[in-house]
Amino acid sequence: MNQHCAVHQAASLLLHYPDERWPARRALVIESVGGLPGPAAEALLRFCRRTADLPLLDLAAQYVATFDRSGRCTLHLTHCTDGDTRRRGASLAALKARYRQHGWEPADGELPDHLPAVLEFAARCPDAGRAVLHEHRGALDLLAAGLAAHGSPYLDVLRAVRATLPVVPTTPVRPNEPPAPVPYPLRRGGGDEGVRR
Repeated sequence: MNQHCAVHQAASLLLHYPDERWPARRALVIESVGGLPGPAAEALLRFCRRTADLPLLDLAAQYVATFDRSGRCTLHLTHCTDGDTRRRGASLAALKARYRQHGWEPADGELPDHLPAVLEFAARCPDAGRAVLHEHRGALDLLAAGLAAHGSPYLDVLRAVRATLPVVPTTPVRPNEPPAPVPYPLRRGGGDEGVRR
């Protein structure tokens, strides 16, 4: 469990906008997960190696192009389930209430569904945080697929996060049957009123 906490905190640091504190955050991640075994730590270190020689301005431009200009690569998890609807407001309020229940608040101005905030919560409150991540697994899978399609180095950070979650059994695909498409936004039960298609 402690290893998962370290991975979640490291992923949170790496998924923040790469500002002037980025080199120090990257160095802290390398120091923190450098001795950890397993695929999650390997993926984080691979991301750190791939971005080591990128000038900060180039990495920042890549970050904006990846996460701020593509709906399929959003770091806001409820956007994938609720779209831009009133229901998303309720989901954000419920998530914030969950954080408060465990004595934690995201940084001022940060939405509670922002993946770095969720990951920091998971690092500080492991059981409750992993439950939130697991509930948003569909959004994480969709984000990973978008990052893979863009060839983004950030895919390794998502791989690390997903490696900390329980394995979900997959339904076998019958021969000659195409895989089901992933809806966007992901649909929830109980009606889809107001969800953008």
